[in-house]
Amino acid sequence: MKVLLLHNRYRVPGGEDAAVQLECSLLRSAGLAVDLLEVNNDGIDSAAQKIKAALLTPYSFPARQLVADRIRDFQPDIVHVHNFFPTLSPSVYDACRSARVPVVQTLHNYRLMCANALLFREGKVCTKCLGSTFPLPAIRHACYRGSRVGSAAVAALIGIHRIRGTWTSRVNRFIALTGFARDLFASEMYIPNDQIVVKPNAAPDPCIGDGSGGYALYIGRFSSEKGIETVLDAARNGGLRIPLKIAGSGPLQSNVEAALIPGKVELLGWQDRDGVRRLMQKARVLLIPSLCYEGLPMVIPEAFGTGLPIIASRIGSLQTLIEDGSNGLLVEPGNPTALAQAVRRIAADSGFESGLRINARQTYENLYRAEANTSLLLQIYEQARRDAAQNSLH
Repeated sequence: MKVLLLHNRYRVPGGEDAAVQLECSLLRSAGLAVDLLEVNNDGIDSAAQKIKAALLTPYSFPARQLVADRIRDFQPDIVHVHNFFPTLSPSVYDACRSARVPVVQTLHNYRLMCANALLFREGKVCTKCLGSTFPLPAIRHACYRGSRVGSAAVAALIGIHRIRGTWTSRVNRFIALTGFARDLFASEMYIPNDQIVVKPNAAPDPCIGDGSGGYALYIGRFSSEKGIETVLDAARNGGLRIPLKIAGSGPLQSNVEAALIPGKVELLGWQDRDGVRRLMQKARVLLIPSLCYEGLPMVIPEAFGTGLPIIASRIGSLQTLIEDGSNGLLVEPGNPTALAQAVRRIAADSGFESGLRINARQTYENLYRAEANTSLLLQIYEQARRDAAQNSLH
């Protein structure tokens, strides 16, 4: 089987970019011929470039031609779209349709129904645009990077392709990372349930750790929706009772730096994959205090692979990914007291912690191990090919 992967990289590399690279590698290891077409938006800096990008966001004819040329040269059996925003645009689906190549789309975020892709605004979950063809509140609130022009371009993308039926007629199979996301997309975008398959991202086996470092760990973006302020509040005045190590970067960097306490709260900066693995192996618990509806943060399968329990917010997909009292604990979003209490509960009971660690590793074995995950992806590709073949007969 020949697979063409399409992906628009992010300026700051994140979990989605890592997931695409890993999936590409796994497919090649499974014996497939894989071509990865990646673009970026590094050149969108000047005002003129931003205006041009906004105009092409709903539909880019240059991107359609780019993909059509790659399909002609590579002759894929499947096109798997990871991220088309903003440079590729949904025009890529028409290139696939013209070439009669079936399409699989991974839903890494909520971009198809939310301008900022997070369903998050002003510190809390926002669903004002759900259920409407054109997400006008997104323009009014400048939800895309604080720009009404940019938000209008994304709103146009969402509305135009709902009216065109792009999502229901030009994609053979969607991959949702969690059951929560599948149900939300199915109900809000009228995508049939049998067209959306749940398949989490895989993670290479990071090897089991022992928690010997004795610290709590936060790894991620320093931004409001990720709940970094909740972590900092929980750690104040020794509230966690164990040291806290923070890895990452982001717009709230100054808040993190102001909260540092020698020996108690430490900033490690951005870490590569090996650095993350080493930190997880020695940590006692990973903190994911998000205030938004997450997709599937890559730190979850990576943490479970090391046997690291997770304390996460009881919200969105997180409450389906973490089993409360089994492989971690769930707490009220934005509640630093509840977060601190959960950390102290694990730190004070080695027997409870040991059980969580065993179950965390078992969760990895069941859901995120590369071999089983790749097998499921190949099944999805075959389903998409069969559907496309059947549709061509009608």
